Amino acid sequence: MTMFGDGLDAAVHKAFTRPAPKSAGARMRYLVRQLKGTMPVAELLGVSQRTVERYVKDQIKKPRPRLAARLEREVKNRWQPQIRAKARQKAATTGGIVIDTRARLGYTAPIGSTDQDRIRHLTLALPPRYAARLFEAQEAGAGDQQLREIAAEALKEVYFQDNGRRAGQLEEVRFTDIEHLEFEL
Repeated sequence: MTMFGDGLDAAVHKAFTRPAPKSAGARMRYLVRQLKGTMPVAELLGVSQRTVERYVKDQIKKPRPRLAARLEREVKNRWQPQIRAKARQKAATTGGIVIDTRARLGYTAPIGSTDQDRIRHLTLALPPRYAARLFEAQEAGAGDQQLREIAAEALKEVYFQDNGRRAGQLEEVRFTDIEHLEFEL
């Protein structure tokens, strides 16, 4: 996936009320219940139906690394969908989202201003409308670049322009060389 997409997913996963299944057998059983059969799970994971049945019965306990990663990803994508939806809805309507990043930030501004890019470490609360835009774009299948542009626009308004109190002629914010990115609901 992408850095921004993974960060948004991690923020939503923190809202879970129960931990997702940890063992391979428990994860496999969960997927079998969700997809209503071993055949759909086998197709989803790219293994045989018999392999899925063995995991369900705990005859196989340790999956190969690639299968373990796919299994974990698929379970987390389906785990507690209502809790996930409520967390996204709350962030998009009332709570907003906090971004913690260490990246190279710069901007395009009128001649005579110091607009040189430099590494900054920022932890800022973004308004709910930007949380809504980030989640909507992610659900629509937006890539890393589009999510980065939305985040840059949010940083422009909240950090550089201080919600309209300064730097009104600022044109564009460059958000590059991301060393660290984390979201919090």
